[in-house]
Amino acid sequence: MTLPVAALFGLCTWLLIGLWKYQLWPQLACFVASVYLLLELSNQNALLRIRSRMVSSTFILLACTANFLLPHLTGGIVQLCFIASFLLLFQTYQNPQATGQTYYSFVAVGLASIAYIHVLWYVPLLWILMRTQLQALSWRTWFSSLLGLATPYWFFLLWLTMPFGRPEGWIPDLSPLGSHFSQFTPQLSSLHIHLSLLTTPSLLVLLFTLVLAVTGIVHFWQFSFEDKIRIRLLYGFFTTMTLFTAAFILIQPQHFNVFMPLCFVCASPLIAHVVTFTSSRLSNILFFAALTLAVALTIFNFF
Repeated sequence: MTLPVAALFGLCTWLLIGLWKYQLWPQLACFVASVYLLLELSNQNALLRIRSRMVSSTFILLACTANFLLPHLTGGIVQLCFIASFLLLFQTYQNPQATGQTYYSFVAVGLASIAYIHVLWYVPLLWILMRTQLQALSWRTWFSSLLGLATPYWFFLLWLTMPFGRPEGWIPDLSPLGSHFSQFTPQLSSLHIHLSLLTTPSLLVLLFTLVLAVTGIVHFWQFSFEDKIRIRLLYGFFTTMTLFTAAFILIQPQHFNVFMPLCFVCASPLIAHVVTFTSSRLSNILFFAALTLAVALTIFNFF
């Protein structure tokens, strides 16, 4: 009953933040699709040694603690695109010839970058993880990734240049593409000034997620000998993505609304692992304490 209970909690949260009043149906669609794809990601890659829905349930709970982010459509789109990218990218494990999966995986990243250009900062990291964790990077897959990234922009360029239903005499305007890429440059400033951009709810959500994620990281690597090598590498992938995203948010907190949902995606398997495979008295106490804090944080951020 874990997933149904978590889904009910998530639905109540969506209703309370104004699902009907503000017509948040596109955001809800992205959220539901993200939950489903995380479920598929967990099942297809056996992220947990037993049949469990804990990864999706953890994601729902984390997302609800930051209920003020749920109405942001851009964050939902980026989150959904990255889950789809992971789902395809993990199929390339130890297969440097998997050009098709690599291409479609980076098409998803390219779509996310059209919604939010700063997503492109993750591309070099994904190449490194393909080499170190998935062992699937070769000249073929690297070139496929470039083609995948470029494909959404190719269609975007066609839309800007072709006169689809536009009046006669219309002149192509490429300025939207230029302004889109002009936002890619990071805003460099002192760390103190950047951190001041984080509100109290944002800091609480980030701290809560990081504490649980680090606990999951320590627990997994302490008992990693119980999992297969492939699972260890995939959790290494999630660990790197989680820490990189958290560091990126701390350095560039103006991107919190978009990258915090991505942090939830990467931290969920780490947290789900420690919740699923610990059953001592102390771990049970910590579980109920974390659950209580999550509900309290959800209520606090709602009001």
